[in-house]
Amino acid sequence: MSRGAIQVIYGEGKGKTAAAVGMGIAALAQNRTVIMIQFLKGCSGRTSFDVIKCLEPEMKIFRFEKSDCFFESLSKEQQEEERRNIRNGLNFAKKVVSTGECDMLILDEILGLLDQKIIEPEELTKLLQSKVDDMEVLLTGKVFQKEIEPYVDSILEIKHVKVDNTK
Repeated sequence: MSRGAIQVIYGEGKGKTAAAVGMGIAALAQNRTVIMIQFLKGCSGRTSFDVIKCLEPEMKIFRFEKSDCFFESLSKEQQEEERRNIRNGLNFAKKVVSTGECDMLILDEILGLLDQKIIEPEELTKLLQSKVDDMEVLLTGKVFQKEIEPYVDSILEIKHVKVDNTK
């Protein structure tokens, strides 16, 4: 994928974050700078977060949410607090995108913000349109909303073909 591309990795299958991290490592190997901002990772992402943090300082990793629980399982008050934290993460992403602070920006699970109605597709497309020309942006999430398709260069879907639960 050429520099400056906007890529989406989505699907119900596992491995979206791992694929994005792999692309980030490949960028690091080319002496490019990488920033990853994670959203909505909840309690399942804590141990993987600790592993990914081992890539620092080469890959800068950020998480603005404070809760260890999934967003949808929080009380209304906790969700409002997390919305503010998520907004801080989005504002940081906007700054990174508009200033070209890195060569590759990974917005992990940002598509989930659309699913949870935390942001609208227009806000995401505005963010994508504001990026500097040679910055590569990766978006991950379970569901891909067609409204953003005109703004992306590559869409990768990850899905389970077979799951054997007997092993």
